[in-house]
Amino acid sequence: MTLSRHSDALRAAQMYYLQDLTMDAIARELRTSRSTISRLLSSARDSGLVQIQIRNPLDTGPELEGMIRAEYNVDVHVVPVLETLNDAETLDRVAMQAARTIGPLVDSNAIIGVAWGSTLSAVSRHLTRKITHDTVIVQLNGAGNMHTTGITYASDIMRRFGSAYGARVEQFPVPAFFDHAATKTAMWNERSVQRILELQSRMSIAIFGVGSVDADYPSHVYAGGYLDESDLNILANSDVVGDVATVFFRSDGSSDGIVLNERSTGPALSQLREVRRRICVVSGASKINGLRGALTAGLATDLILDEATARRLVSFDGAI
Repeated sequence: MTLSRHSDALRAAQMYYLQDLTMDAIARELRTSRSTISRLLSSARDSGLVQIQIRNPLDTGPELEGMIRAEYNVDVHVVPVLETLNDAETLDRVAMQAARTIGPLVDSNAIIGVAWGSTLSAVSRHLTRKITHDTVIVQLNGAGNMHTTGITYASDIMRRFGSAYGARVEQFPVPAFFDHAATKTAMWNERSVQRILELQSRMSIAIFGVGSVDADYPSHVYAGGYLDESDLNILANSDVVGDVATVFFRSDGSSDGIVLNERSTGPALSQLREVRRRICVVSGASKINGLRGALTAGLATDLILDEATARRLVSFDGAI
């Protein structure tokens, strides 16, 4: 949205929502057509200038949000989703809400770290344009594996984020996991890699999903050829429940001694916790163990999830 259209959309929204003027009245005052006003109001909603809330006395979302906020100290957005929807449809609804939540948080001169995965891929498709200046989108972890470079998959996600916010995109052209920890140590000394690591160290926002070992809808890192049978056995023996940006953790939030993390290209969990705003997007109640581990580890400041997963998270099924 251009600055001029942004200004027109804001003016139309203020007159329609705050002054209760009809679209015909606004069109006359602004000397334009009713259809133009309708498009401006749609743009205002899509860009986040206007956020409409429906207060349903039967809605359990606010209560679930309050419980999760009290338990895990995160800002929460529970997305109401009908139980009749399948996993893909639920993910799409959550991704749409996440995109609308993220937009207003993005400012100029920001460094935004973005992980790749099925959830973030869905979110990236719903982003709406917002004008920013000197903002950078940096990839949080490498995407290559023994079957593919992963460049196309990850770059599509980064490109959509960059296009939405007019931001520069910095990809991380390394594999998701090195075969040997020593190789990672050597690569981390390369100046081209250090440039990306330096950007990551200055992130103001990090956006990620949660990979879960036992999810019904497998996370991309577990289903995309990134881990062989030996790796999966290591995770099982280490009591791993999930990962964020290919860095693994247990149900108690700990990650010490998980040897695959020594080969992972994602940021250490201790580094991630230093980012001021950490937005976690989760869809699917079968990811509950990974989500609980991530929240226990203090990895998120903001959480966007579907209602069924929220119910599982508070262990309150059937009581609300």
